[in-house]
Amino acid sequence: MDPAPETVLDVPPDRDWRLTFGIVLTIVWLSLGLFYVFHVVGFDAFLEQGADGIGGFLEGGFAPLAFLWLVIGFFLQHKELTSNARAIRLQYAEMRRMSEHAESQARAIQANELHARQDTFMEISTMVQRQLGGLAGLLYFSNVGRRGAQAVRPEDVADMWARSTSDPELFTRATLGLHFNLVQDGGSSRELFLGNEDRTGHTESFIRIFNRLIEEARASDPQGMIADALGGSANGLLYAVMREHRDGIPAPRYATR
Repeated sequence: MDPAPETVLDVPPDRDWRLTFGIVLTIVWLSLGLFYVFHVVGFDAFLEQGADGIGGFLEGGFAPLAFLWLVIGFFLQHKELTSNARAIRLQYAEMRRMSEHAESQARAIQANELHARQDTFMEISTMVQRQLGGLAGLLYFSNVGRRGAQAVRPEDVADMWARSTSDPELFTRATLGLHFNLVQDGGSSRELFLGNEDRTGHTESFIRIFNRLIEEARASDPQGMIADALGGSANGLLYAVMREHRDGIPAPRYATR
């Protein structure tokens, strides 16, 4: 793993050779100047030159040092700027890597959240499908027990309710069968769903619950595959027929065959 920018910046920089060269050259130059004053000119004779002479000597002696350190400072500053630019590039690379990592984590969290929501929806959907099956059962027996229809034996009723625990759409298919028989005979199945107050109540409850189920399916599956599957199920077909009779919305052709 590459070191973080903070680790790189915390490492003390190596001493530049130019700095060492400048210090050594300065010491040599000052030593030569002192040697010239004490051993060539003489210190007493040097002092007798007056302020103008001493000032000119010092000016001429320190001017090369000033120029030397100006050049050395320029190169040292250039090196520092280069080092800072490198540190900035490292920081930018690290920030970009962290941003990409955070983005991938966000996508993973979003995907996990969507999967968890879909799993939760499937559990809820199972319970709701049973509830819809129960409403379809009430609607079915309300119709097969009406006057003029063949009576259903109590043992058959108990058997159908028992089988509906493992087959939630049993009564839905049975109610659709009543609807298809009437349509094939050229009649209307409106009375099956809105013939009296009880049937109307069951139909309204079925439509309301299925609407909420579809809304949750669309929220948990942006691609709409779950909602499409629900719409093509037996409960979805019965829902379409109910909406056709209650609201005048044409049901799909496969729901009225």
